[in-house]
Amino acid sequence: MQRECTGWWPLRRSPPAAHHRAAVWQSGAVVAELRCELFPADLDEAVTFYVRVLAFQVARDERGSPEAYVALHRDEVRLGLARRPDVPDRGGRRPPVGVELVLEVDDVHVERDRVLSADWPLAEDVTTRPWGLTDFRLLDPVGYYWRITGRHR
Repeated sequence: MQRECTGWWPLRRSPPAAHHRAAVWQSGAVVAELRCELFPADLDEAVTFYVRVLAFQVARDERGSPEAYVALHRDEVRLGLARRPDVPDRGGRRPPVGVELVLEVDDVHVERDRVLSADWPLAEDVTTRPWGLTDFRLLDPVGYYWRITGRHR
């Protein structure tokens, strides 16, 4: 099953009519969404983590297909998980060289308690940063670095 984009429109979603695209372009009101795709070697372990620890829900589960893939969501956050071989040097994928994934939530302490009640370790406990946001940090089973932060008010 193909999951890549054709042009800039994802498959399974129809592009807006040309006149609509032109109107949006002229008004400057371009709406964007972000979907991250992660590549764990152990897809089952990753799905369990995202559902049990970070409260994502499975939207589509294709673990039985040759190109195993699972689509997850939590509110407007979308994650795609595709099975890939493990990265030999996980240290090179973490900040400042790698990626920091940020999940904004209403209550950092409730999220922290959820993570701890799922027996998942924190990389760093709840901290108020000099820039005014409060967050905590953790690593998923593959080593992706997550910052769970309060919404900017």
